[in-house]
Amino acid sequence: MTNITLVKTLIASSIAFSISPALALDDPEGDIEHIRVRGDASIKDGEFISASQGWVSGDTLIERPMLRAGEILEFIPGMMVTQHSGSGKANQYFLRGFNLDHGTDFTVSVDGMPVNMRSHGHGQGYSDLNFIIPEFIDNLSYFKGTYYANIGDFSSAGGAFFNLRDALEQNQLFLGLGEYGFKRAVALNQFNAGESRVVTALEYQTYDGPWTDVDEDVKKKNAHIRYITPLLDGQLTVTGMAYDNSWNGADQVPERAIQSGLIDRLGSIDTQVGGESSRYSLSANYTSDTWNASFYAIDTDLSLFSNFTYFLDNPALGDQFEQADDRQIYGGELFTTLPLAITEGSSLTLGGQWRFDDIDNVGLYRTQNLQRFGTIREDAIESNSYALFAQSNIVLSDALSLSLGGRYDYLDVNVNSDVNANSGSADDGIFTLKAGLKYLLSEQLTAFANIGQGYHSNDARGATISVDPVSGDATEPSPLLVKSLGYEAGVNFTDNKTYNVSAALWRLELDSELVYVGDAGFTEASRPSERHGIEVSAYYWISHHVTTDIEAAWTKARFSDSVEGEGRHIDGTVPGVVSAGLTYFQNSNQLGFSYTLRGRYLSSRTVESFDKISPPSTFLMNAQVAYRQPEWDLTLEVLNALDSDDHDIDYFYASRLPGEPDEGVEDLHYHPVEPRNVRLTFTLKY
Repeated sequence: MTNITLVKTLIASSIAFSISPALALDDPEGDIEHIRVRGDASIKDGEFISASQGWVSGDTLIERPMLRAGEILEFIPGMMVTQHSGSGKANQYFLRGFNLDHGTDFTVSVDGMPVNMRSHGHGQGYSDLNFIIPEFIDNLSYFKGTYYANIGDFSSAGGAFFNLRDALEQNQLFLGLGEYGFKRAVALNQFNAGESRVVTALEYQTYDGPWTDVDEDVKKKNAHIRYITPLLDGQLTVTGMAYDNSWNGADQVPERAIQSGLIDRLGSIDTQVGGESSRYSLSANYTSDTWNASFYAIDTDLSLFSNFTYFLDNPALGDQFEQADDRQIYGGELFTTLPLAITEGSSLTLGGQWRFDDIDNVGLYRTQNLQRFGTIREDAIESNSYALFAQSNIVLSDALSLSLGGRYDYLDVNVNSDVNANSGSADDGIFTLKAGLKYLLSEQLTAFANIGQGYHSNDARGATISVDPVSGDATEPSPLLVKSLGYEAGVNFTDNKTYNVSAALWRLELDSELVYVGDAGFTEASRPSERHGIEVSAYYWISHHVTTDIEAAWTKARFSDSVEGEGRHIDGTVPGVVSAGLTYFQNSNQLGFSYTLRGRYLSSRTVESFDKISPPSTFLMNAQVAYRQPEWDLTLEVLNALDSDDHDIDYFYASRLPGEPDEGVEDLHYHPVEPRNVRLTFTLKY
């Protein structure tokens, strides 16, 4: 919901992230044109407010070898992206001790449009990034924590804002081929008409996947078109986006089925699952020296078939189910930045935001072989939210600055359920405050201290429910808005040329976790929690030829209360993550050969509240060899180069295979990482 222009103004630390490695150093030989990139021209000193913010250029985002589009979020230090089912659905996200499922406490926007879905059929905050074409991204602004007044729902852990390209240096055509039926074509083009221009991006991708008895048959289609023109004393950008996808799924499987030989490591229990998804949007953004305004209209549709327990609930027909979501979203934002007379250089940003979700149907159905035979629940929902925010930047001295912010959010929902007792309305408002100090210890070293309140919204169905749709038992509703409180102290050490090091100690207290209730078909509030941890990221441009980076995070996550019969460990959390990479360029201008090696490590996940079950950790290595010329490139990617058989994700719960006891068997269920995967991409520039 938040306009990218404001994010670029408020989020501008780690500027060296946006510098191409070969241009980040002085040029002693004088044989290349020297460009020093210091971020967007609208960024002024003092307007970034924490050590956990950063900005990454779009060109950098596509330099790393990646298996799936959602992995562009792994440029955020401490962030990991995996998958537990078919390639067409949203990924699993891990950050700051959260298994964020498909979104929950991590907010995402693209060109000012929200990606997180409220009261979604597959989970609160559902964030599907498959509609993004990575090559069409101009930059990524990211943040962690609750310290930013312009950012509201789903942001307690952090968030990512993508800005699309307004112009192309060259038209480009990308053609990719790979193992397991991977084919991908992307075309980027620009057309000029006087002072106006049109920029387009088209993508088509197919993928069969490596699974033994499931052909994923992914058919992904994307189209983006942007019209940019001067208007009054500013610029108007109108963007249309269209996305359509279908796939067969390979869900997580029980460990005992593999160990017994019932299926192999890449096998499936239910081979008749998968889904279809679409997203169409139209947005407009206007920016000037004084005002920023945006509006968007989005239409999304999802039909998703899954089976996680097999024959536990229905031994005769099986436990396959369909989750459906069909909605339109409308919203916008208006803000302005004014000088503050307190001190020279101080400023105040004032703004308002609005979002309306018109959900025609969010449903949960019993199915067999993709055919419905029963309805668990079916709802229509109207969800309206309004917000006002203010963010100040007060310059106290040449070295010290203070940021103060606050926002008020109001959410009003109306649920029309197929069970009359679960229909109703609910509303709630929440006021949150933010504060931060930044002190320049030297030209290279900056210290930060932050505190802030945040929140996430709960599923509207949980706020109006009174009867369990399966058992018929009375059920207590959940609060509509849940507050969080975050603290952080951090430092950034950089010469803006050869190195950039950031470190942060943080803590987050949440009034309640979010837990998806499969039987009822919605996400409900759970127990209060507390998390604390440390994050370190270091980037070093050794020379024009060699760059290296390492990012590491450790988190302790616990429920903050005690419940008889339950432990304090939070299911799904990953205590430790490490990502590191090394790139060698043959030539200082980055033409010719380059070689990249990247590794990522996820520690053993917490899968039950007593932490007595310890799944294996995961380590993956990706490699890339590229040959670049002014008019064409050739790139070879080797994904999972060591052919690891580790797990993408782990769960511990009861399921039932044919012949097993009626109560099922508690077991580790996991989705294996995909085996070694080789892909070749040819790029033509014209």
